[in-house]
Amino acid sequence: MKIALLIAGLALVAVIGVGLYVTDFTAYLGNNPTTCNNCHVMDNVYESWYHGGHKQWANCNDCHTPHALIPKYYVKALSGYHHVSAFLLGNIPDAIRAKQASRKVVQENCVRCHASTLVNLDWEMGYTRQDSGRYCFDCHRSVAHGERGLSILPYQHSEEYK
Repeated sequence: MKIALLIAGLALVAVIGVGLYVTDFTAYLGNNPTTCNNCHVMDNVYESWYHGGHKQWANCNDCHTPHALIPKYYVKALSGYHHVSAFLLGNIPDAIRAKQASRKVVQENCVRCHASTLVNLDWEMGYTRQDSGRYCFDCHRSVAHGERGLSILPYQHSEEYK
């Protein structure tokens, strides 16, 4: 019985190890934007970022993940889980739409990076997300990904999208 458990444990470790090696798992722990482009669904998003205004200032994780260590890797793990399960189940969307939690992270990162600019605005007069019900990227949609980042799908600016 002990030998069977040992063999099963070693087999499981081998399968996991080979899986991590084959998928180049450690690349997903870093900040290289090309790892975000491994899925064909991300081609337009990556290309629009590459040719957009934020390339020289920010990579994918600078905008799309929290900056604290544990929340960052929690979001990356959760996103990875969603991406892998979509791939395995065949539920790959034509265009990826940000969930509410993702929008919140991006908004927080906009404010974090642009805090010195926001000081110059009349921040108390309705420019905050809480007061206006809008995010920075509602008006500044083409900044990070450029015009090519805009979706050609008809529901992009509809209530379904928001």
